[in-house]
Amino acid sequence: MTPRHAGGAARGAGARSWSTREGVAGLERAGMAWPVAGDGAASPPTSGAPSAAARTPGAPWREVLGPTPLRDLVHTLMLTVMIASGVQIAVQSRQIEGSSMEPTLHNGQRLLVNRLAYLGLSEPRRGDIVVFRAWDQDEDYIKRVVGVPGDEIEVVGDRLVVNGNPLDEPYIRNHPTHGGPGRVVLAPGTYYVLGDNRDNSSDSRLHGPLAADHIVGKAWVTYWPIHDLGFVSDFASYAAPRP
Repeated sequence: MTPRHAGGAARGAGARSWSTREGVAGLERAGMAWPVAGDGAASPPTSGAPSAAARTPGAPWREVLGPTPLRDLVHTLMLTVMIASGVQIAVQSRQIEGSSMEPTLHNGQRLLVNRLAYLGLSEPRRGDIVVFRAWDQDEDYIKRVVGVPGDEIEVVGDRLVVNGNPLDEPYIRNHPTHGGPGRVVLAPGTYYVLGDNRDNSSDSRLHGPLAADHIVGKAWVTYWPIHDLGFVSDFASYAAPRP
């Protein structure tokens, strides 16, 4: 799924790891030592099959996987898959598609989304840029949170008014706010989200408040193009105080 239109997109990223084999080789040498006879001399096995003492835990795996380099490769691949899966749980890479977040985020720009940002005690704040599943379709959008549960939201003229106070929004520049369903009071577990490009964004003015369980994560870092490398500012300091 890719965040669309007024938003952004996403793709997964992998991880790499490595392992050494000194420890494994040492265990093999110890495990393959012949048992000591009564006079202290080493006695070789009496048959072609390895003795019980020569077997170490995991011998069936060694027989299946073969030489040490092959086992190391299998271990490395398994570890890589586990690390990649863990990274995907915490962070996802997304690509912006569309212009609804201009001038803050641009079409084709790539960013990392922190999927753990709102787990536990943390909740979205006004000013946060979030990636979420769209209201009525199987797509991801990216917008800015401008209202949190309990807020009263209204568009007056070309300004967004929160709890009776015009919201200071330096990030929208020359994109004044128009439209909206009138005064809205946000219920528990709902958020009001808008694109920074107010004239070209399908957002809460059209679809209404966004349920918290639709939020995928918080936009965290832009990394491509390389000259855009940096943290995504949330402008939380500009949020209008509650009355």
